[in-house]
Amino acid sequence: MPPESSRILFLSVSAGAGHGRAAEALRVVAEKRHGAQTRHWDVMDHVPSTFKKLYTEYYLRLVDKFPAIWAQIYRITDQTPPDATMARLRRAIERLNARSLRLAIEEFAPHAIVCTHFLPAELLQRERRRGRLATPTFVQVTDFDLHSLWVVPELDGYFAASDEVAYRMRARGLPADRVHVTGIPIMPVFSQPHLRAECAREYRLNPDLPTLLLMGGGAGVGALDEAAEKLLHIERDFQLVALAGKNAAMLDRLSQLAGRYPGKLIPQGYTNRIERLMGAADLAISKPGGLTTSECLAMGLPMIVFSPIPGQEERNCDYLLEHGAALKAVDAVALEYRVRKLLENRAALTRMRDRAKTLGKPAAAVAVMEQVVAGL
Repeated sequence: MPPESSRILFLSVSAGAGHGRAAEALRVVAEKRHGAQTRHWDVMDHVPSTFKKLYTEYYLRLVDKFPAIWAQIYRITDQTPPDATMARLRRAIERLNARSLRLAIEEFAPHAIVCTHFLPAELLQRERRRGRLATPTFVQVTDFDLHSLWVVPELDGYFAASDEVAYRMRARGLPADRVHVTGIPIMPVFSQPHLRAECAREYRLNPDLPTLLLMGGGAGVGALDEAAEKLLHIERDFQLVALAGKNAAMLDRLSQLAGRYPGKLIPQGYTNRIERLMGAADLAISKPGGLTTSECLAMGLPMIVFSPIPGQEERNCDYLLEHGAALKAVDAVALEYRVRKLLENRAALTRMRDRAKTLGKPAAAVAVMEQVVAGL
């Protein structure tokens, strides 16, 4: 089939931003590199509002307010056999809310479907078993760990973030010839060169000073402005870029704080060019989400990680620590201590950067789409 006539559907779930970002990266590559007609749907737009509220809003509230409970749920669901009563009940509830999605797929008639969340993969597996879907279907794991919910048999391909995740896929019974180590898909801009001096000039930064990129506060470190103020107590020359995103109130507090530290704290609102800020930075301070972690690794940007969500983000954190690409801060005091040490020991920071670069897979989206389109 000519590439320009192929239709490819990407399905994500808005339980956190990472699944959608991975799907969007794949969609961009499919269009620009392979000339495909594409659609990217959030599955939650095709289910009743009550189910959406349960699946997304309650999930986000749970991991934010009750992380210990989420940790237990993550562990229990990972250990629950697929044929257990609760697992079958969960899948039955999901199927009851999938009719709109099935009809939309029939209307678009894709030649391939790529899922960046396990929910649509499970739903489509059942449709295939019942003979109502013959479209080649793939699933992309978006963390450096493999939870059992991602192990959906009988699909056409499985994309893993690392060798270990692929090994775990095979150990759980997925066919070895369908498991591919690609990395986690990120936007193509992260594979392009980003000269430090040019990136720094775009944000009026001094390229000769150490630059820290603070990308979020958490329960352990505190609010973004509190974490920034803690770091600004360090008596060394550096620049701290604090990324408030779309939080206008936080940006205002950071701007007030910056008035007390002129030239040292640079508040930044939402940007769609985060790769340029990363290109100007020496160290990222962030939660270890799968996509943020992959973006930092692709840029060779070492991290200090904090407040990981129990389960998947904790495993991402472990991956970074094991490979020497990050340090972990359990609270604000640890954050200040670790930043101090790295500013005093630039050689250690350089070693972390080198290790991050070896782990990075900036062309992950390209590798995934090469596998997907191979059979079209």
